Amino acid sequence: MDNVTATKLAYQSGFGNRFASEAVANTLPQGQNSPQRVAHGLYAEGISGTAFTAPRAENRSTWCYRIRPSAVHPPFRQIDNGALRTAPIDEIPPPNQLRWDPLPLPNEPTDFIAGLITLGGNGDAAGHSGIAIHVYATNNSMEDRFLQNSDGEMLLVPQQGRLVLHTELGVLDVAPGEIAVLPRGLKFRVDLPDGPARGYVCENYGQMLRLPELGPIGANGLANPRDFLSPVAAFEDRTGAFELVFKFQGNLWATELDRSPLDVVGWHGNYVPYKYDLANFMVINTVSFDHADPSIFTVLTSPSGQAGTANLDFVIFPPRWSVAEHTFRPPWFHRNFMSEFMGLITGAYDAKSGGFSPGGASLHNCMAAHGPDADTFTAASQADLVPQKISDTMAFMFETRYAVRPTKFALTCPQLQADYYKCWEGLDARFRP
Repeated sequence: MDNVTATKLAYQSGFGNRFASEAVANTLPQGQNSPQRVAHGLYAEGISGTAFTAPRAENRSTWCYRIRPSAVHPPFRQIDNGALRTAPIDEIPPPNQLRWDPLPLPNEPTDFIAGLITLGGNGDAAGHSGIAIHVYATNNSMEDRFLQNSDGEMLLVPQQGRLVLHTELGVLDVAPGEIAVLPRGLKFRVDLPDGPARGYVCENYGQMLRLPELGPIGANGLANPRDFLSPVAAFEDRTGAFELVFKFQGNLWATELDRSPLDVVGWHGNYVPYKYDLANFMVINTVSFDHADPSIFTVLTSPSGQAGTANLDFVIFPPRWSVAEHTFRPPWFHRNFMSEFMGLITGAYDAKSGGFSPGGASLHNCMAAHGPDADTFTAASQADLVPQKISDTMAFMFETRYAVRPTKFALTCPQLQADYYKCWEGLDARFRP
């Protein structure tokens, strides 16, 4: 039964709610989760994304009703990790500002798994803290290959080319300008309807991503729950030769299956993949003077054990009006406790006049000084402060409480800009007492 075409654009709206979806009528049992005989000859299988005894508000789980249980497979064998790395990263991190040009798209057939390249990470995947930062460059769909990541949830940020994410719970069609989050342990494959694709991935080892608290902002603002979309049930009833790749404790393992693992006919729960269109973000900004911290642009956050100090914040810099009076409008010069990895989806970033291209990235680690380049400083200092629309741009930031350790690849690849530091060389002393 081919449900993909019929359901790939049919989403359920909400964030953190409990959903129920079935691709075949009367699949979901009523009144209990695992009846003695499941409808249509299916098997009941639970997926717990949190400990069983996690508080009700934090508890995440989903019941699946599938053609074959996930336990049916031969033993896994370890395979090559390629350029994929997992924290802790062993490299010595430099305190320098770092910036990379976009990675080239591959010439040889490369699927999403093979196209993942780790730029850095922090914390410890085994200790459920920190993150890893990857980029992907792929030109081949995963027709008969699937990925399951037990180390963390995956936040996908496409920059070029759509991704069609076929998951156990349904299909998500994710374009540049949108994001998707795949929960820890969920099986999926990636199709490329537009051809070669490139983008960013943040692998979150810590607490699951959620909406930030709004505090004095009140009930409405930033990302609204109703704009987060989860898929409806869609299953693959395919037999043949398939490979399931399992990321476990930093290594890749593989096994062969005789049927597609995306065979969930119905499901209910709140442990689900979801997508979000960044154009729906309600920007908060100053209408007087100065400007607020970049935390006002937080879409999703992964809390840590310290209040207000995130394991991960996903922050965007979208199109918006700039209207502040007597104010230096681009980001000011600063040094932060939080480490900042930035990527650019489209357009230009307002703090850099050149050298930061869509698909590129920068890293400013804990207390590394950074800010606008010399040309941007000069232009912003002399600008006529009329209302200005910052348009045709979408930058983002993975902000984290831990310093990011770049991988050996990140520190030696030809895309690393050896002369990045020179963008500040024109900031001469201007002191005239």
